[in-house]
This record gives sequence, C-alpha cells and structure tokens, in this order.
Amino acid sequence: QIVAEIMRRRFFPAVVTHKAWEGFHFAGHEIRITEAADCYGAVVWPSALVLCYFLETNSKQYNLVDKNVIEIGAGTGLVSVVASLLGARVTATDLPELLGNLQHNVLQNTKLKCKHQPCAKELSWGIDLEKNFPRSSCHFDYIMAADVVYHHPFLDELLLTFDHLCKNDTVILWAMKFRLDKENQFVGRFQTLFDLEVIFSFPSLNITLYKAMRKGRMKVRHSKLTV
Repeated sequence: QIVAEIMRRRFFPAVVTHKAWEGFHFAGHEIRITEAADCYGAVVWPSALVLCYFLETNSKQYNLVDKNVIEIGAGTGLVSVVASLLGARVTATDLPELLGNLQHNVLQNTKLKCKHQPCAKELSWGIDLEKNFPRSSCHFDYIMAADVVYHHPFLDELLLTFDHLCKNDTVILWAMKFRLDKENQFVGRFQTLFDLEVIFSFPSLNITLYKAMRKGRMKVRHSKLTV
C-alpha cells in the first residue's frame, strides 16, 4: 500500500512538450522535474521517491526547518527540492555536467516557495573535498543520498565523501536500490565507519532506506532523546 502511495506521487504531462519532464506531488506542492535521458544522473529513480515520501511523512521526527542539508549525487534535484520545501537550507551537489539541469530544477521549483533558497554546487566524489567543503566551516545536520550506489567505479571515493562531510552529530539518510553483489558489498564497507539502521524497507522495489551516524554516535543521540 505504501509503495502504491509513493508511486502515485508521480504524474506525467498530459501534453507532450519539447522538453521531457515528470511531475511529483510532495510537501504540498506540484514539482516539475526536467530530465535528460542520456545520462544516469538526469533521471528520477524510485529511491528518490522513497526518500522524499519519508521526509514528508516524518517531518515531525525529522524536522528539517533551518537545518543544513547536503544532498550528494543530487541528479535532477527532487530530494533537494522537497527538503527545501520542508524548510531546510539545502546544498544540492553533483558532477559539473549535471549542474545546469540540477540548478534549473532546484530554482524552478523553490523560487518564492521556500524559507531558504537552495543552492547547487559541484561535487566530484573524493576530489578537492577540503578545498570545496572545508571541515572547519562546513557543518551539515543531514547528508542525503538516493541511489548513489550502482555500477560505477567510484565507490571508494563515495565512502571518502561521506566520511569527509559527516560530523559527529550529522545524520545520513540514504536510500539504496540493491542490484549487484559488488555494489551490495558497499554496505559492509560503509559500516566500518558508520552505524546503520534500517528505517524503511520495500522488498518489492529492492529499496532500503537507511539512517546512519558515525560509529558510536547513534547510541549517544538516542540516549539524549530519551532523557
């Protein structure tokens, strides 16, 4: 039932236009996302819908208002748009070749609708991290990622990026579609640095939504919440 509800949030234009787009209903808004079918990063994958649905339906427990959020591998920017509409200060990041489309989608769907105007910024995993996101001045309450693990050769760099951006109190919300053993093994490697908790699982979609924090920090956070 929840899967059906998530998929119902997506709609398509009634009339075919010269530029392909998909529509979504999240956070009380109609969101229009322009896609490009010629590359992985410019298509909305189901993991992004799962994460958006979770953010919207758990906005009390995961209150994003005035929180600093970075999305890595933002692609078309849907998750960043929804986080912005929910009140967060958002930095949407991806490769330079995807930045134009990402910027367009983020601006088009958030202008005059958000408390904080989101920004789009280049981030190539594992490259110039300290230069572009210095540890001393960059503090993110949440790192968000949807479908960043698939058949690509940059899994080491991805783990390095998570590690660099994550402070002791940062919460990672990561939606992953399970595909091949090699990529699935990334979860084990991820757990060498972070504690992992399954907060949403959809076997019919092969998608799991994880919450993660630095090793030992999740227990600290939980104990604070129960005091």
